Amino acid sequence: MKQDKQKTLDRLARLEGQVRGVSRMVEEDRYCVDILAQTAAIRSALKAVERLVLENHARHCVEEAISEGPDAQREKFSELIALLQKAQG
Repeated sequence: MKQDKQKTLDRLARLEGQVRGVSRMVEEDRYCVDILAQTAAIRSALKAVERLVLENHARHCVEEAISEGPDAQREKFSELIALLQKAQG
């Protein structure tokens, strides 16, 4: 769990740096195509963070719900469906 958390925090720190870099690019009137390439990289990195968090949720929260019984299972299943719908949104 701690390793997953650190991996997620590391990726978020990289994302933060990428966003600051894009801000600088805009301030410096850099070429639009270069800016768009960086925003595409940010989107891809953010999706990777979402996958990590979702995997962690499935590994820990859903696994726990399985041992708790049908009501908890239904609740976690509904949460996962809602998350997936938002991700595709």
